[in-house]
Amino acid sequence: MDSLEKQLICPICLEMFTKPVVILPCQHNLCRKCANDIFQSSNPYLPTRGGSVTSGGRFRCPSCRHEVVLDRHGVYGLQRNLLVENIIDMYKQEYISSRPSPERKDDQPMCEVHEDEKINIYCLTCSVPTCSMCKVFGSHKDCEVAPLNSIYQTQKTELTDGIAMMVGNNDRIQGIISQLEETCRTIEENGRRQKSNVCEKFDHLYAILEDRKSEMNLKVNAEQEEKLNYLRGLTRKYGDHLETMTKIMETGIQTLEEPEMAVFLQNSKPLFQKIAEASNTSHLERVERGYENMDLYSVSFKREARALRSIDFTRDDDEEEEDEEAIDVDDRAGQTASGEADALGQLYETLPTLLPPQTLSTRKPATSS
Repeated sequence: MDSLEKQLICPICLEMFTKPVVILPCQHNLCRKCANDIFQSSNPYLPTRGGSVTSGGRFRCPSCRHEVVLDRHGVYGLQRNLLVENIIDMYKQEYISSRPSPERKDDQPMCEVHEDEKINIYCLTCSVPTCSMCKVFGSHKDCEVAPLNSIYQTQKTELTDGIAMMVGNNDRIQGIISQLEETCRTIEENGRRQKSNVCEKFDHLYAILEDRKSEMNLKVNAEQEEKLNYLRGLTRKYGDHLETMTKIMETGIQTLEEPEMAVFLQNSKPLFQKIAEASNTSHLERVERGYENMDLYSVSFKREARALRSIDFTRDDDEEEEDEEAIDVDDRAGQTASGEADALGQLYETLPTLLPPQTLSTRKPATSS
């Protein structure tokens, strides 16, 4: 029966269950009043009516810390454990009534001043237990006193309420900790998503720059090939002319070695004509000074560098400006925006100006005689 009595004790008030309710699904039992006190202390901002919470919320079992979600009836929506109530009634009828009243213990505290007097009252003024003689003749004769058992019940109830309040505070603090941990996870996820978004934006910008670099290099390559092809062709012409002159020189040297004057004179006349023709280079083109210069394809990124350094995260007003720019592209040049949208827009507008005019790339070399 002693073991049974221990099973019928509420873990909050440490008394036998009064209207016990079962907490699903952990199946632990609490007094309905104790459960309501814990629930109110854990949910101080929920609406109440008649001293009880009338709205749903979360309730954590003080025995196993298992959390359940209550409906709009709060604790009063929990199922009463009629089996435990019946067992308590049977226990009270069969055991408590037949159990002999406990004998008064001999080790009951005695008054330190009046050694023969037992402590049986409580001094409310001094907040200490004392004996009747101290009230009548001793140091507590002018103090206000109360029966010891009433103060015992009062302070026991206060201690029970304090424990229940601490249980509720622990639940509330645990809820705050869980919320903070969830916020940390949300911040980490948001940070990863925003960093991925930033990387995507910069990759897009890199792709645009790579495309513009390829287009500009194509322009330079086209001009380079055009000039090189022209100079290679002119080199071949000068090489052919030099080869012709070399052959004429060899023929002249052979003619000088001719001992017969008549033969020499016959061969010298056409030779003089060939020498005169070979000496005339007016038909060969000449490259003007500075033809090899490619400075017209030089670029400067000072303005673009300033635009890139001003890249920053967008604000709400920047998004509105982006929408307006998408509607009217012609008016973008007159608008002043800040942040990433302005920087990218400025960069996109200035990139085409880095290329030289089309007429310069097809410029032909001047010839001179």
